[in-house]
Amino acid sequence: MADGDRPTLTVEERSERGSRSTRRLRREGWVPGVVYGEGADPVSFKVGVRDLRLALREVTAVIDLKVGSARPLPVIVKETQQHPVRGEVMHLDLLQVNMREKIQSTMAVELVGAEVAPGVVQGGVLEHVTRELNIEALPGDLPEHIDVDVSDLEVAGTLHLSEITPPEGVEFLDDLEETIIATVGTATGLEETDAIEEETELVGEDAEAADRAGIEPGAGGEAGGEDS
Repeated sequence: MADGDRPTLTVEERSERGSRSTRRLRREGWVPGVVYGEGADPVSFKVGVRDLRLALREVTAVIDLKVGSARPLPVIVKETQQHPVRGEVMHLDLLQVNMREKIQSTMAVELVGAEVAPGVVQGGVLEHVTRELNIEALPGDLPEHIDVDVSDLEVAGTLHLSEITPPEGVEFLDDLEETIIATVGTATGLEETDAIEEETELVGEDAEAADRAGIEPGAGGEAGGEDS
């Protein structure tokens, strides 16, 4: 991605420290954060809630961070701390990256096509087993998340990482054969329904066989003669 296509996040360097200061910042509409860089000391900053929300809304993994009047630095989000109830970002950790050097990162897995998967349509239960993948790529090739198509999963089906094509420029670091992305299990109700249908079919077949043999349903033993 070209520099001009990346969102820019303008922040202010902060000198405030301690929990009391950070609480005050949050009340005033700021989010405290830290940017880390290889060979450089961490820089503490504060950013407006609205500015941060707009920057994180962009569909890109790399952000140009502008601290005060300094030149923009390409960064990725290293970690966010969110409010457990409101979901608001309470603290932000950023990592400066070199756009020409590959980095390792963790990406969320999102399943697509679940509503039309044959196993789900038939009443099976889709289980999302692996929700994050370890990947390696150039910063500009980092996706927002990994989309995995499960629209072909049958009942009792299993989708391994080896069956997924990574996005261009991305390498999966997890074990391709051992990593299970999703499965479709048989629901208990579906198992009972299948068993009832199978038993019904067997009873029907027995009745048809008896009818062909001229035996009345429920009749047992051989036909006896007249009472003497």
